[in-house]
Amino acid sequence: MITAIVFLPLLAAIVAGLGNRLIGNVAAKIVTTGALFASCALSWPVFIDFMTGAATAHVVPVLTFIQSGDLAVDWALRVDTLTAVMLVVVTSVSSLVHLYSWGYMAEDPSQPRFFAYLSLFTFAMLMLVTSDSLVQMFFGWEGVGLASYLLIGFWYHKPSANAAAIKAFVVNRVGDFGFSLGIFGTFLVFGTVSIPEILAAAPGYADASIGFLGARVDLMTLLCLLLFVGAMGKSAQLGLHTWLPDAMEGPTPVSALIHAATMVTAGVFMVCRLSPMFEVSETAMHVVTYVGAATAFFAATVGTTQTDIKRVIAYSTCSQLGYMFMAAGVGAYGAAMFHLFTHAFFKALLFLGAGSVIHAMHHEQDMRYYGGLRKHIPITYWAMMAGTLAITGVGIAGVFGFAGFYSKDAIIEAAFASGSASGGIAFAIAVFAALLTSFYSWRLVFLTFFGKPRWAGSEHIQHAVHDAHGHGDHHDAPSEEDAGHEAHAHDHGHAHDHGHGHREVEGDAGYHPHESPLPMLIPLVVLTLGAIFAGWVWAPYFIDSHHGGAFWAGSLAFDEHLMHAMHGVPLWVKLSATVVMIVGFLIALWAYVLDRTIPARFTAQFRVLYDFLLHKWYFDELYHYLFVVPAFWLGRFFWKKGDQGTIDRFGPNGVAAVAVRAGSAARAAQSGYLYTYALVMLLGLAAAATWAMVG
Repeated sequence: MITAIVFLPLLAAIVAGLGNRLIGNVAAKIVTTGALFASCALSWPVFIDFMTGAATAHVVPVLTFIQSGDLAVDWALRVDTLTAVMLVVVTSVSSLVHLYSWGYMAEDPSQPRFFAYLSLFTFAMLMLVTSDSLVQMFFGWEGVGLASYLLIGFWYHKPSANAAAIKAFVVNRVGDFGFSLGIFGTFLVFGTVSIPEILAAAPGYADASIGFLGARVDLMTLLCLLLFVGAMGKSAQLGLHTWLPDAMEGPTPVSALIHAATMVTAGVFMVCRLSPMFEVSETAMHVVTYVGAATAFFAATVGTTQTDIKRVIAYSTCSQLGYMFMAAGVGAYGAAMFHLFTHAFFKALLFLGAGSVIHAMHHEQDMRYYGGLRKHIPITYWAMMAGTLAITGVGIAGVFGFAGFYSKDAIIEAAFASGSASGGIAFAIAVFAALLTSFYSWRLVFLTFFGKPRWAGSEHIQHAVHDAHGHGDHHDAPSEEDAGHEAHAHDHGHAHDHGHGHREVEGDAGYHPHESPLPMLIPLVVLTLGAIFAGWVWAPYFIDSHHGGAFWAGSLAFDEHLMHAMHGVPLWVKLSATVVMIVGFLIALWAYVLDRTIPARFTAQFRVLYDFLLHKWYFDELYHYLFVVPAFWLGRFFWKKGDQGTIDRFGPNGVAAVAVRAGSAARAAQSGYLYTYALVMLLGLAAAATWAMVG
């Protein structure tokens, strides 16, 4: 069964990719989507068997991969609780994204290629989560990196998509370099890349040290931090996060599949899989906690100012990944995986809901040109409401809550219950980030679905609107704050800024948004159910001190004492997330519904802070001058001085020049007159005779 789950997407990718236009759009979509739904149908029974205790961890051998000296790598599929959780996450989201893409990509001429890429990505992710060795994990790790590059740059005719794909690829290579060093070091120390053997031997190296860069350092701390660098790149943690927002250049289904629910969680999965290693190093655990907390805080602050609907959700993803690493850092691996599980449902829902909004608005992604859409796309509206209620953590303890109410609150409570200094800092940051999460999530809802329509075709559109500030990503769009004005446009089609303070949209005036087709709505409905019920149904299995211990046995380092302490924290700790959620909602309601002049007045008063957050803490600008500019200068130097000035000058170009000059000299000696040749022969004979006589 596990073999079919993993290899069906690969088979579908080969058929659709090689068949391409030969088999046509419909056949390619049927093959890939059918294969993914088959994998999904087989994955859920595996997960349920581990829930009920009917299944035990086992390994399914596939083939012998590498035999070189002491290095032995067998291709094998490991199936345990951790694998089962990831199987349902990956296959469920991927199958729904495949179906959603039937509607979203209906007009694209390269549909077979797109669906082949989706299935290829899913296969690589499944190889990653079923890996029994670090080498096999690295194969899946690089496979999802390749597939993400192809999917982000799918619309290769757009320079921005190509740039985003390259950026994602390069930034991930930085993280993967650390990951590969961690794998090399682990093999050097343990003499194997088998994950079970490494985890079994890890506690024995608690006090070991190793020479690194001329100093003696703690062995397990070094290995764990190198491995964690890989997790930082793949899961877009602070410092290696810059690729994630730009990855929104890919089609929206790609955002939902790769950059919300699956690939970006690979780092969290890796840390949880190797949790017995991380448990040995207290320093590594603190680093994971602090990096996660910093990422959650950073991304949440940036999300409050973005106006592109997909970028808001992208920074939300970055922030929620920070929560997962916070949980792992304080030892609450069950809570980390629980949030990974619930997050997959509500974040995929939010991304696909955003795609439905973009589809309805003819590819307009700026929320400042939305407004009043709840009456025009009601199914999308209610789906995104469910996703928003889930991510903000709405619920009543002991009664019912949306998915995030159980998983995110569990992380906040676990951070407090850990009792460590890093846990206390993580708790404070997590609560503040929850406030910002509530604010920017409801801001998105209010700007998109409430208020007067700011899109063309509305009877409220009367005049052009000048940007109130002259700052931001869209200088000619109306300000995010709207300042009581409405946008002007000629509707239907892609929007353009013309530099005169108004937006013009191609096509017919009088266009009104419409609901998405059925293939796009069905995934929204299914994911809505997950956003509503996933936390309520599975909380006991993931974070309960009794059931969770049995559920996670042998899969990760489940701390039953921490989980028990988590449920016994003071009441004010339990209520903190709910209180800040309500505060964030009220602030957004006040600023974007009741008094819409507030944002304009706030940004005018705190211009420096607003610009700092709007420009994402200037990380992109900093990296541009630190890395991109020197790299281009170095490249041009080697190109001009090294390649052209040295290699070409003295190499092929120099040899060619000598040959040309020699040819010219020889050509000058060929006069074509007989007496010239006779004279040369005579001189030659005279020279030869003279030499003979002298000799």
